[in-house]
Amino acid sequence: MTQQHYYYGLGRRKTAVARIRLYPGTGTVVVNGKPFETVFPRSTHRMQIEQPLKVTENVGKFNVQAVVSGGGISGWAGAMSHGIARALLELQEGYRSTLRRHGLLTRDSRMKERKKPGLKRARKAKQYTKR
Repeated sequence: MTQQHYYYGLGRRKTAVARIRLYPGTGTVVVNGKPFETVFPRSTHRMQIEQPLKVTENVGKFNVQAVVSGGGISGWAGAMSHGIARALLELQEGYRSTLRRHGLLTRDSRMKERKKPGLKRARKAKQYTKR
């Protein structure tokens, strides 16, 4: 098997981690060995994944191969978007201003809040009764 050159980017969102490889190609997106249409049935997730490519006008120029782990579908989509943006930055440094303008290089730091002792969930407490 011949070694094909690719651009690598690591993306994170919530607890999901996406390792992205961008190959020059026709624009196919493969997530964990499956086409991304089957993995992401919602169009909003698919648009979020393709946003870095649309912003930099690279739709149809690169094949995306992603290995995603942890979290759920929404986290996967955000992690892939972040990873694709970083891989595009490795391809050409000139994309930095465009990607930053659309907020694609910033890691979304919002995580699930931890459960506190004495509470039912992170903030839900037992109902207070006065009498």
